Amino acid sequence: MLAYILRRLLLIIPTLFGILVINFAIIQAAPGGPVEQMIAKLEGFDAASGGATGRISGGGGEVATAGSNYRGAQGLDPELIAEIEKMYGFDKSAPERFWIMVKNYAQLDFGDSFFRDAKVIDLIMEKMPVSISLGLWSTLIMYLVSIPLGIAKATRHGSAFDVWTSSAIIIGYAIPAFLFAILLIVLFAGGSYWDWFPLRGLTSSNFDELSFSGKVIDYFWHLALPVTALVIGNFATLTLLTKNSFLDEINKQYVTTARAKGLSNARVLYGHVFRNAMLLIIAGFPSAFIGIFFTGSLLIEVIFSLDGLGLLSFEAAINRDYPVVFGTLFIFTLLGLVVKLIGDITYTLVDPRIDFESREA
Repeated sequence: MLAYILRRLLLIIPTLFGILVINFAIIQAAPGGPVEQMIAKLEGFDAASGGATGRISGGGGEVATAGSNYRGAQGLDPELIAEIEKMYGFDKSAPERFWIMVKNYAQLDFGDSFFRDAKVIDLIMEKMPVSISLGLWSTLIMYLVSIPLGIAKATRHGSAFDVWTSSAIIIGYAIPAFLFAILLIVLFAGGSYWDWFPLRGLTSSNFDELSFSGKVIDYFWHLALPVTALVIGNFATLTLLTKNSFLDEINKQYVTTARAKGLSNARVLYGHVFRNAMLLIIAGFPSAFIGIFFTGSLLIEVIFSLDGLGLLSFEAAINRDYPVVFGTLFIFTLLGLVVKLIGDITYTLVDPRIDFESREA
């Protein structure tokens, strides 16, 4: 198992490199880079809304005559254009800029944001608490609700309980998380009815003045609505996956044999079925966590005014803040690969019969 873990850790390096290469090439073809953004600001236009839609010729910063390769640059001093290119590193060719980026990333140096006047790593660490809070608690609650509910539905398949819970699950799945978030605001955050929960931020303005218990209560008070919105939109798939996985195992021959030996239903379910049925559920944990952690919370962050990684990445992409775009991409990908490896290790803890090393031999 140790050899398998080492191989997987080594495989992370070429995987990260390949993802960076592909995304770097795509970014070069996208119009409205940082140089165009700055030119648009100097000309008084909003580049994000289309004021500067040109791109660097050749897609990599190779500039023939300063100012002639950018839309909206007419009338600006060519020396000023050259200074802007140098400021953002576009006085170098695309391969050279990519190689510099890779060398810096190898030293965990993600550079500085183009437009926020801060280091990329500091921005990520600043936004991390929001995304960790949303991802961790949403995933935890989702699994704590979905697995027991799925098991209960499997053991009572076809009963009235199974039917009405399935109806509730389908309704919850059909409502988008952002729409449910708006409904929660209307009902419980002073929209039209009750004003029970705060509408913005992860903590209150007087958070530092509160006692420890007061801080804990305040923290979860702010998280109640956004986490609920995320859970409602994501627990349906896991619940049905758990039910179908357990149903498949319950109908197998070894379960019939165990019952014929006089074992109780609880002993059969949790002593034999549980270990086998949970393998499929564990397989989906990394993608579920990463999905809610990074992508699934973007609209929730916007609706509840939570300044997290999802919003940071979105704004960086819109503003062509390349250091932030690639820095967050690198960290997201690295975390995703590590969590996937942890999922494989968890496989062996649940069922020691699984041996990934022998499979690769």
